[in-house]
Amino acid sequence: MNKHDVQVITLPPMRFASVYGFGEQPELQAWDKLITYAQPKGFLDDPASHRIFGFNNPDPSHGSPNYGYELWIQVGVDAEPENEVRIEDFGGGLYAVMHCDVKEGNFDLIGETWKALVAWREDSRYEHGKHQWLEEAISFDRMEHGEITLDLLLPLSE
Repeated sequence: MNKHDVQVITLPPMRFASVYGFGEQPELQAWDKLITYAQPKGFLDDPASHRIFGFNNPDPSHGSPNYGYELWIQVGVDAEPENEVRIEDFGGGLYAVMHCDVKEGNFDLIGETWKALVAWREDSRYEHGKHQWLEEAISFDRMEHGEITLDLLLPLSE
């Protein structure tokens, strides 16, 4: 990896709908809930207006196969909570971003990319930010084949 693999961006504030999964594969649980909520509204047809972010919540703990995963989809001011879907606001912030293209179910690449991004931050002029770490889903139409494209967003402060 070189310094050109990382972009520094400011993620703007946004309103989002949040869904949650917990267990051995919470990402899949959360995706099912997100699709159930977003697809009938046409949100998945307009990814530029309805960006999707996810993160562990809580992180995996040693000795347990269970952990949580939360997904956010950007929504407008008129969005209302439904069933298990919460509506919240996010303040945005400064982030280091690295692209991660998972192929053929090689999900270990996500952890490897996070490690590389943290190493980049440690060698940079930036401090660790206090806002939420995020994984933005860029392409997920082949997820059933173990393929997803993510941008990993590491919070920064100056």
